[in-house]
Amino acid sequence: MGGPQARRAPAPARATGGPFPPVEAAPRAEAARRTVALRPGADLEGFRAAVRGLVAEGVPPERVAWTSDGAPDLLGTAAAPAATDAPVALPRAAAALVPMVVPHRDPERYGLLYALIWRIRAGERDLLEVASDPLVHRLDRMRKAVARDLHKMHAFLRFRRVPEASGTERFVAWFEPEHHILEAAAPFFVDRFRSLVWTILTPEGSARWDGTALRFGPPGRREDVPAGDSFEAGWRDYYESTFNPARTNLRAMRAEMPRKYWHNMPETLAIPALIRQASSRTAAMIEREPQMPVKRQPARAIAAMADQDPASLEELNAIIRRTEPLVPGATQAVLGEGPVGAAIAFVGEQPGDQEDRQGRPFVGPAGQLLTRALGEAGIDRASAYLTNAVKHFKFEERGKRRIHQKPTAGEVSHYRWWLDRELDFVAPKLVVALGATAVLALTGKAIPITRARGPFRFERLDNRFQGFITVHPSYLLRLPDEAKQDAYAAFVDDLRRVEALGRELAG
Repeated sequence: MGGPQARRAPAPARATGGPFPPVEAAPRAEAARRTVALRPGADLEGFRAAVRGLVAEGVPPERVAWTSDGAPDLLGTAAAPAATDAPVALPRAAAALVPMVVPHRDPERYGLLYALIWRIRAGERDLLEVASDPLVHRLDRMRKAVARDLHKMHAFLRFRRVPEASGTERFVAWFEPEHHILEAAAPFFVDRFRSLVWTILTPEGSARWDGTALRFGPPGRREDVPAGDSFEAGWRDYYESTFNPARTNLRAMRAEMPRKYWHNMPETLAIPALIRQASSRTAAMIEREPQMPVKRQPARAIAAMADQDPASLEELNAIIRRTEPLVPGATQAVLGEGPVGAAIAFVGEQPGDQEDRQGRPFVGPAGQLLTRALGEAGIDRASAYLTNAVKHFKFEERGKRRIHQKPTAGEVSHYRWWLDRELDFVAPKLVVALGATAVLALTGKAIPITRARGPFRFERLDNRFQGFITVHPSYLLRLPDEAKQDAYAAFVDDLRRVEALGRELAG
């Protein structure tokens, strides 16, 4: 690529979106030095504001000193760029690159990004397509390093339960990122664990989610995170049971899960012993005679459960926990949640991916929508009882994703014994069927929701419960955007009727 004298005349600025909207070119300022002091870490907003001021003044990259992380300007005191709201236009690729490079630990990152922006505005609008350009090559390597660090934090961070004096649950995790990625990574955990209260501690700062707002604070210490909790023992047992000794590949394991993260992950405590036993376990697998897979026999399992005749909800739940899933998949039974004697019980279809991982009902996206709607309708979720017609997550694996599969009528029938006994023990005044599968479980019939929506008598249950039928919140998530608002409003109206009816029946 030619030098500056070979460049074409600058093209007119175009509005292309991104964080830097368009601005008219400004005359180049006098050769005065400009110092930009940004806060430690990843100061994306500070960088954007500085770029707007520098571009407005026409200050070239070689006349700018960038300081961050407390580093002083060694060339003396010089004027900072004037604050301005005048926006700057960049191609989409460049606008997307900026937030991925700002968290990098390299102290030259801001200067390199500003040099890129300056060249693009000087006419090299396709600069990022020139992979051989040294500046582009270096920034792309920095982008990839930050992306890898984000992936590792998403994959290797582990929360541990911390009991509070008030009886509420809080979760804490420790992580040591290579770059300043905490603020960029935290929204991922908000989306995934929105229903929990959690804190992420790092050597540089902390992120806290209280169920409503995400806040960032001072650094933490590894000692502030408990060494383990009751959930980790079960997780290690599951990891050991799924470990395939015939496919042990230490090089691949270290590449995918670097050793520096092992002390944060409970399953890694089992890895040394599993590796030592791999050869002997593989030999035993080869010598073992092939066996036909064991076919599930739901009818026999149900008969065995019925013979146990549990005397309480706790005994019933103990039976459910130790019973093999009656649908393919699932790592654990997801039990109902709420007080015995609750006036209102909600019955959904089956647990989803997040419910299966956390062992709690209605904590995934549909559950979060239900919690929001309950609040708007004046129903306290903690005072209601929430459960599902099917107690295990039925899914199909597609790559790394577990895709929900609707249970068949036969599978719903297999789980009906559990649901009936569960409602007997809870003894609600009003049972709300969320969706068609719940209606099938409670009535024994396939009844269209649109026809039966509203108060209903579940004849199969000997009319011992007043019923109410409405849609499942996952139905709202599948609707096109233009239809969601009206459907959600109708769902909240249904829940308001539920609240009024439940209050009337309880009185």
